[in-house]
Amino acid sequence: MERAEAEAIYEQGRDVVVEVLLALSAQNERLIAEVEALTARVARQEERIAQLERKAKRSSRDSSQPPSQDPPGSSPRRGKDPSGGRQGAQPGHEGKGRPLLPAWAVDEVVDHWPTRCACGHVFGESELLADGQPARHQVEELPAIIVTVTEHRCQRVRCPNCARRARGQLPTGVGASAFGPRYHAAVAVLSTRNRISRRDVVELCEQLFGSRISAGTVDAILARVACALEDPYEDLLDRVRAAKFPNMDETGWRTAGRRRALWGAFTSRHAVLKIAPDRHEDHAKDLLADTTAIVTSDRWWAYGHLPLKRRQVCWAHLQRDFHAHADGLAAEQQFGEAGLKVCEELFWAWEIYQHTGDRTELKRRIRALARELKPILRTYAGKAPRYRYTRGLARNLLKIWPALWTFADHKRVEPTNNHAERALRSTVIYRKLSLGSQSAGGERRIARLLSAHTTCRLQGRSLHAYLIDAPSAHAEDVRIVVELRRRSPGLMVRR
Repeated sequence: MERAEAEAIYEQGRDVVVEVLLALSAQNERLIAEVEALTARVARQEERIAQLERKAKRSSRDSSQPPSQDPPGSSPRRGKDPSGGRQGAQPGHEGKGRPLLPAWAVDEVVDHWPTRCACGHVFGESELLADGQPARHQVEELPAIIVTVTEHRCQRVRCPNCARRARGQLPTGVGASAFGPRYHAAVAVLSTRNRISRRDVVELCEQLFGSRISAGTVDAILARVACALEDPYEDLLDRVRAAKFPNMDETGWRTAGRRRALWGAFTSRHAVLKIAPDRHEDHAKDLLADTTAIVTSDRWWAYGHLPLKRRQVCWAHLQRDFHAHADGLAAEQQFGEAGLKVCEELFWAWEIYQHTGDRTELKRRIRALARELKPILRTYAGKAPRYRYTRGLARNLLKIWPALWTFADHKRVEPTNNHAERALRSTVIYRKLSLGSQSAGGERRIARLLSAHTTCRLQGRSLHAYLIDAPSAHAEDVRIVVELRRRSPGLMVRR
């Protein structure tokens, strides 16, 4: 309002001035209310932006995502503290070389004699006499790898008695496929263990083995090997269910582009994998059956049906959760830092126990940490607005409180689920490279193959050597079933 306008209003009298002032006051109140509303909205948006930025910056340090998905700007994972010395072997370190094989393990020996001496003397045939031990050098080489093709001819003979022609029968396991057990095992290992695509397996077989093969044949070979693993897979399932201290974990899967879930149960020597529609607790119950074991897992709700006394929650997952909170603000940051301090002391206590084996000392340290952590959780589980980002995790930990400390009372239980995550890592890489399965049959097939592969790795066995015997044994079982059906056409044989 200009001065002239104000003077004009003043000259119109007292009533007009009062009306104008009241109108200006009302307008001012409306503007103040709008400013307050906008200020609150901006504050909420800033908080939301901060949360989204934190979420975008999450890495394997403060979430469950693998290190391969860390953004380029994330800080590298901390390794050992630098010692100040140069990398590699340190002065005084005992060197390691390739040891020579003993003489009995050598396939061929080639002697090389000197032709002349350093003084210029030329050695004659009669002078070539060994003086002392020779200098040995061994060379390992692959033989020329090429498939051998065997043609089986089933000859026909006419019977002099009835004039019918009888035909010879193929030996057990020969007629099931055009490829032998070693070929089956090699293709299965290349596809499963080495995660090579179907087309690359075809190219590799042509270049290394000189063998004609197609992508469809590779699929058929994998189907036969998986069929032969039906009984071993059921045996693995029984062994895992009978274990006293299994580990469990689950991850995503894709079948024909649809979301599925891959469940895994592991012991120190056995692994069983199963693909299910989702990550619901029904599938965890189905995999574990009626087990009474102590199960180590993460905090996923599907394991909530397990009694807390028979459950161990992974502290490595908790450490990542506390890391995420420590990157927050105010109360959330304080909560995360307090949780990280407890995690650090717990892992230090566990490392001391692994070196000393003193379980009494471990229990003493764990009791002290439990007394320290519980008041923290109760505080940050409060209803005050400042605890809105911490109460979820704090209340959940209070709810599963006994499952945090099971490892302190049982010798073969560890505070982390790292065993399951390591065992599942190869399967996760396979899923990323192969994009999952394409059918329900493909799910069953890959579950059996990956279970056999992971079990062989846990036991330090050769997957190739194991799979060589599987198709032969399966072919023998099929032959027995066929003969029984021929002898008794009405008899249904159940395996």
